[in-house]
Amino acid sequence: MSTATILHVDMDAFYASVAERDDPSLKGKAVVVGAGVRGVVLSANYLARTFGIHAAMPVGRAQRLAPNAIFITPDHGRYSEVSEHIMEIFHSYTPYVEPLSLDEAFLDVTGSRRLLGTGRQIATAIRAKVEAQEGITCSVGIAPSKFIAKLASGRCKPNGMLEIPADRILNFLHPLPVSAIWGVGPKTTEALERLGLRTVSEVANTPRATLIRALGEASGSSLYELAWGRDYRDVISDEPDKSISAAETFARDIDDQETILQEYLRLCEKATHRLRERKLFAKTISIKVRYADFTTINRSKTMPLAIDSTHEIYEVVKKLFLGLHLDRARLRLVGVGLENLESQAPEQLILGSRERGWREAAGAIDRAQARFGAGSVRPARLLREKKKK
Repeated sequence: MSTATILHVDMDAFYASVAERDDPSLKGKAVVVGAGVRGVVLSANYLARTFGIHAAMPVGRAQRLAPNAIFITPDHGRYSEVSEHIMEIFHSYTPYVEPLSLDEAFLDVTGSRRLLGTGRQIATAIRAKVEAQEGITCSVGIAPSKFIAKLASGRCKPNGMLEIPADRILNFLHPLPVSAIWGVGPKTTEALERLGLRTVSEVANTPRATLIRALGEASGSSLYELAWGRDYRDVISDEPDKSISAAETFARDIDDQETILQEYLRLCEKATHRLRERKLFAKTISIKVRYADFTTINRSKTMPLAIDSTHEIYEVVKKLFLGLHLDRARLRLVGVGLENLESQAPEQLILGSRERGWREAAGAIDRAQARFGAGSVRPARLLREKKKK
């Protein structure tokens, strides 16, 4: 049985690179994607990173670190368009493509080697094609497993390529800090450090039973296997959506209930449109609320039947929010999540119910928007809000 060849392809500072590609005058300048002092940094090019700027940092802090950097408003539609082109390139080399986000994916090229060459040759060809076609660079890790391939790509950025063959895995892996292991976050790192474990090698040489006692059966066993470079997960193409969400950070803290409910309706409209585009239905509806002091709470409700209409989902969201009894608490962010997704939704028949319901109305709205443009048909409550502005 031949060893698998897995690539992890990761675009370099993707959002910022797209911005530079679209506006060549940005070349050679510190570029940060993220706008508004209340927003967060989505991407920073490598020059901006020399100032200490990184993704998820508040934009206000980034501006203080690099006041002369260029801050750009995100263009998500553009990023999605470029991402689709990149994924098409990946699919031209193998049908086994597992996207992790807009700008990275795993590729299983084991079966492509006979026609296209070694993993390194395929990776070289992909990097050249992405740069020639899309004008941006990417880094590629090559290894027998997803775990090691992802580690490798992270250690050859930007615009690099690193191959870790099977007989070099432990030499590469064991000197790394425990935080390099997939799934090890700050809390797990802290728990391991309490045991005196700071490198992957030290974790690998700790009895599995000790790790299980400290972290639990699932985490302890997984950690032990990964510390020895053992990762048997396949590259899964076209994995179904696990959840759909939408959130909004307010320009200023909001305590007006009516304004907050209007925003929830807008987020429900956005999320349910994406849900119906994918021909999915949601059984679990959740909301997120973040206070001015950054305290965050979540609430959810699981329905007896999966639903997909904006009206029905908004009614659930509204009840969840009103059930918090916030009493004019100042909010910084609100969000909506649609989870427990299904591709089919059994319909409950109710005696005397309408022949046509909210699902049919939502479908008619989607068709109208597809013909006349996004926002051509909207809830009256949101149209009134637009007129006020």
